[in-house]
Amino acid sequence: MAETTANTGADFTIWYGRDRGSLMTNLKLQKLLFYAQAFYLAIGDCPLFDEDFQAWATGPVQPEVYHRFQHYKWNPIEDYPKKVELLPEIEEYLIDVISEYGWRQAYLLEIMTKSEDPWLNVRGGIPEDRDSTAIISKEDMQTYYKSLLEEVEVEEDEEKELEYQSAGSA
Repeated sequence: MAETTANTGADFTIWYGRDRGSLMTNLKLQKLLFYAQAFYLAIGDCPLFDEDFQAWATGPVQPEVYHRFQHYKWNPIEDYPKKVELLPEIEEYLIDVISEYGWRQAYLLEIMTKSEDPWLNVRGGIPEDRDSTAIISKEDMQTYYKSLLEEVEVEEDEEKELEYQSAGSA
């Protein structure tokens, strides 16, 4: 069983996405790894992997993974790693993240991450077209994405209450 690192998460994401017809560019991979880390922090109160993301002009980037695949530039990654054996619950979690976000185009994922607080807070007054090596804190990620999950729970509870009320009046 491999330790969960940003690189093993990348390997699994590329491997899993390949069989589902997803063109995995470095940009898209970065954003999927970011969302995997962010929601894992929000759900489990601990990081999926130890490595940090930086607030680059293209959104959150994990530098080691980026440099590993940078020779592809904007083209799909053609290095197809073998399946990395992670803990079953980690594999299931990554599959959920890929299923939720992997169908989106890389550019849309970039726009999404750049409109969210963890990236915006770190960027401060840095012009949008300039890179930054500023670290996006895991604490900011956890706080922001936990609040998103709580909003979804409230909305679902409200929908259930409306369904219950309308069923009772029928």
